[in-house]
Amino acid sequence: KDVQKEREPHVYLSKEEVKEKIQSYNSSVTDKLKMTLNANGIYTGFIKVQMELCRPITVQSSQSQGRCAHSNNETAFYLPDGCVNTLHISSTNTVREVIEALLKKFFVADNPAKFALYKRCHKEDQVYTCKLSDREHPLYLRLVAGPRTEMLSFVLREHETGEVMWEAFSIPELKNFLRILDKEENEQLQILKKRYAAYRDKLEEALGGVWKPG
Repeated sequence: KDVQKEREPHVYLSKEEVKEKIQSYNSSVTDKLKMTLNANGIYTGFIKVQMELCRPITVQSSQSQGRCAHSNNETAFYLPDGCVNTLHISSTNTVREVIEALLKKFFVADNPAKFALYKRCHKEDQVYTCKLSDREHPLYLRLVAGPRTEMLSFVLREHETGEVMWEAFSIPELKNFLRILDKEENEQLQILKKRYAAYRDKLEEALGGVWKPG
């Protein structure tokens, strides 16, 4: 069950607490993605973000897979379900910067304002999700929760329908989306026509066997 949870208050840690938590974090890591504490107090590490995008994204590269529609040098396509990306970030990086880095890594041309980063937590046999504000720091959340993704994971989604910033979409993007919808509609129409044609053939064959003239 995916339920919305109230945002938890941010608890600031002292330098000594950060150091202790990083040591504890690194001792529990099983995938070698450890955190590093720098002399200036800033620490770096890795987060994994699952991409849960329902709408097609627009990329600059022509080397994409899936259902596509082309417009000049841009391609709109659906990202495969369950795609997970790993980012190396610092404790100073904000949610907005993480979103921008993810889109840049995928060569996505869409406006970052179309997307939101969520945290997903598992507690008491329920799954809680909470949209993170642009100013929150994902690596801090990762450090506090520990390395286990079942305790905390990050998900990139589009804004909810009522929150979509339609002005962020360009005319070529909207035309690409319409082209994809037209293509899918035509594909579904052809499937239906073939299905009913097969039914018709079987019915006519059955009628021919039952009713014979003369």
